[in-house]
Amino acid sequence: MTLHRDYQSESVVYGCIKNIAMLDSSEHRRSIRAVMLELPSAESLSLLNREMFAVPEKHCGDISLSTDVMHFGVSYQGVQHEWKYWLEQFQNLLRKMCWVSATVHLEIELSGLHSFVFQTDGMAHKPNESTINIRCEWARDVT
Repeated sequence: MTLHRDYQSESVVYGCIKNIAMLDSSEHRRSIRAVMLELPSAESLSLLNREMFAVPEKHCGDISLSTDVMHFGVSYQGVQHEWKYWLEQFQNLLRKMCWVSATVHLEIELSGLHSFVFQTDGMAHKPNESTINIRCEWARDVT
């Protein structure tokens, strides 16, 4: 499904995917990078693309207190009209990865902020193994 660019309202999607930083995580990061490289490029007009993600290359700091965080963000015209398909593509991406939690924020000019929190049914999601649960919150600034 490709995004239709003829809608007037701008919407911004951003968030992060968190995972436990491991002592020897170079192999783990390579697997995440491989999943990201499977995504189409931004020129394809796909809802999700590899350029919207920032994948950490190296872990910095105290490994016992840290979490790997992969940020993402992109601006769309009218993505809320394709939101069902965006969520499906994002969940398909999560199914292929190891992660602990993921948060997606959808800011729509006309209707406020929608936050989606993805959780797994265990300690961490393992590729193609665990169930993904989603919770949605909505907030609207009336000022």
